[in-house]
Amino acid sequence: MKFGMLVCAWAMGAALLPAAALADDPHDPTMRSAAARARDSAGTRQLNQQQLAYVRQRDANSVKTYRSPRDERGEYSDARAEYAQRMAAWRRAVAACNAGRWEYCDH
Repeated sequence: MKFGMLVCAWAMGAALLPAAALADDPHDPTMRSAAARARDSAGTRQLNQQQLAYVRQRDANSVKTYRSPRDERGEYSDARAEYAQRMAAWRRAVAACNAGRWEYCDH
């Protein structure tokens, strides 16, 4: 089983290797003239600029969806203060219950 998978992977690699090797052929007859190379370079530059504009737009939109760390710290300190208030009220109720005020005791 493993030998068959190895042979299959080797065959796929052998089939795809020539296509990858010819992807940027320096002896390509269509790229012999300076004008053709300039057009190709300009096309590549344009694609890169379009992709850069897309990435910048995507990043600008994604920043709007994230909360800033300052907001998280503020939310944490607010939650911590609320917790401290609840704990203080609970401790007062426990002290009152222990002092004999039964209305503060939970049944």
